[in-house]
Formats: sequence, structure tokens, C-alpha cells
Amino acid sequence: MDVVNDVYKRGYIPLIDSEKKVDLVSEIKRLKKEKNAVILAHYYQEPIIQDLADYVGDSLGLSRKAAETEADIILFAGVHFMAETAKILNPTKKVILPDLNAGCSLADSCNAEDLAKFKERYPNHLVVTYVNTSAEVKAISDICCTSSNAEKIVQSIPLDQPIIFAPDKNLGSYIKNQTGRDMVLWDGACIVHEAFSLEKLIALYQKHPKAQIIAHPESEAHILKVANYIGSTSELIDYVKTNPNSEFIVATEAGVIHEMQKAVPNKILVAAPAKEDNTCACSECAYMKMNTLEKVYSCLKYELPEIHVEQEIQERALIPIQRMLDLS
Repeated sequence: MDVVNDVYKRGYIPLIDSEKKVDLVSEIKRLKKEKNAVILAHYYQEPIIQDLADYVGDSLGLSRKAAETEADIILFAGVHFMAETAKILNPTKKVILPDLNAGCSLADSCNAEDLAKFKERYPNHLVVTYVNTSAEVKAISDICCTSSNAEKIVQSIPLDQPIIFAPDKNLGSYIKNQTGRDMVLWDGACIVHEAFSLEKLIALYQKHPKAQIIAHPESEAHILKVANYIGSTSELIDYVKTNPNSEFIVATEAGVIHEMQKAVPNKILVAAPAKEDNTCACSECAYMKMNTLEKVYSCLKYELPEIHVEQEIQERALIPIQRMLDLS
């Protein structure tokens, strides 16, 4: 019981045998096989975790894999809302997250109580919520979307149907411009994708004049205006693979460059600079980086922390998620 309490206080289980040397990579592989577990990892995870994962993807790809898996245990190397989504799609499976404190600034910008009040102001509107939200927010939504399918989801809605789009105002604004739909936008944003400095980006481009700038639609409008290509995380990877250009400046969370570089080892990939000075001069999600190899090992060994979603919330949240998957 003390161990369990420690999990929920600290967000993860510390290594019990701290003085004992353990080959973590080998042990994680052994535990996966022994427990019939699968590791799903987001592109923003540390490279060593991505390399250990059974599947690495963006929010849409991870949602699909979570819905398809036959594993008994899903270890989600990502952030809390992603693990919740996996649990909603797999209510009878055990879903575990290396660090319960791995949250999301965008999800935190929109809680269910505030969204419910917002909906009251627009009673005839259909609510489209980005998957970067809590289970409670999904439960009061009509349909979910990801950056990969947001445009397709919005286009599937009848033209005479007014829409609330939440919580990312930057993605919402981009989709409005792409579709011409007049949507009411929730005022939320991802602190990582709002951290890019246009001034530093221009200075970096001057050093790499042959580079193409590629950006995630969660970025601010002034960043998107200078981008040669805008797309979801997986779309950015595909673009770098298929585009003949040899240099790219990447305006999304810097963790994605690991997978990109594996796909195009001979191309030059440079992370777009952040406004604040930091050790890598790029934009990183502190929440994503809370998951470490040690925490993955402890999580899999003890099968904790486990993600729980109340049955009523799970059943209601499943509806908009399943609508999204059906349309995708």
C-alpha cells in the first residue's frame, strides 16, 4: 500500500533497487513479452523511449493503435490525456503511464465545467474538441479531432451547422482559414507551439537559406505565414521523406526530429528556435520529457500508475472519439 500511495503522490514508482545495476532496455523488453504488454509512444518522447516502443505516432495514429491492440497492458509513453484516451477505447485493459504528472498545457486550458458554461452561450452549436483534452471534456463533446484530421472532421459537418472548436485557438483559426467555416473558437493554446520566436526563426533561415520551414498548425499565425508546409506531426515526417529538398527548419516539438532523421539520415534538420533561451535553443514539451527510461521500467514492472476513467465518463467520451475514428 505504501508503494501505491507513493505512486499517486509522486506520479511514478521510483526504482526500488536503486543500488542494483539493471539493463533497463533488456528488462523492459523482457517484461513486455512476459506481461503481454505494448508500449505506445508519442513522437515527442525521448529517443531511447521511441526506439523501445512497439509503435510511435501522433495523436491520431496512437488512438488507432490503442483501439486495435490485443495486448493485456498498454504502457502509454506520452501525456495523461493520451493514456486516458487509450483507456476509454480499452475499458477492460490495464493502461499505465510512466508519470502521472505528465500533463498538457493545452488540455489544462479547457476544463469541462467551463466548457459546459461556454456551450450554454451557443446552444445550437456542435462541439468539436481536439483530442488534447480530458475525458470529462470529451464526454460533453460531439466529435473529437486531431491535427491530422481536423479539416476533414470540420468538412464532414453540414454547412448550416454552427460549430464550437476547442480548445486550441491556433489550430481552430488555421482550420477556419482552410475550410471557410465560421467557427467559435475556445481561447486555448499549447505553450510549446506558442514558444517559437519569429525573429530567431528568420535569423536561423538566413543561416540556412536553402531550407524549407515546416510547421505544426498549433503554432501561431505569424509562424504559419512563413512556413513552406503546414501539417500534423506525422504529416511533417511524411513531407520531409517525400520532398526533394535537403534542408528543413522544423517548427514543432523538437522530439520529432529523432524519427525524421532516422527516415532521412542524409538531410539537414534544424529545430525552430524558441523565444526563451534554453539549453537546446529549441522548443521542448517539459511534460513529454517527464517520462524517462527508468520510469518506463518501473511502470512496467509494477504495472503502476494505472489510468482509471469513471464508467459514465468513459461511455460518454467514447462516442465523440469513435465518431472521429469512423471518419478517419
